[in-house]
Amino acid sequence: MLIPLSKPGTTTDIKTGKWKTHRPTVDPKLCTKCAICQNFCPEGIMGTPREIPVIDYDYCKGCSMCMVECPFKAITMVAEKQEL
Repeated sequence: MLIPLSKPGTTTDIKTGKWKTHRPTVDPKLCTKCAICQNFCPEGIMGTPREIPVIDYDYCKGCSMCMVECPFKAITMVAEKQEL
């Protein structure tokens, strides 16, 4: 039996710290606006005001679930710029 660590979207009020190393980016040329990425985002922070997913990077944890589930490979993970 699997016990979830948290319910989806329950940490959306907690901003992501500086520990995140990568973040997702959406290629609008490859995105078909299917919203599968939104359905799999454990934080529920992907919105579509313009139909192409918009990611709230303040709350994105960089888990890459959206990239893994995108059937069109429209989402890639890019290195987060680290401030020294």
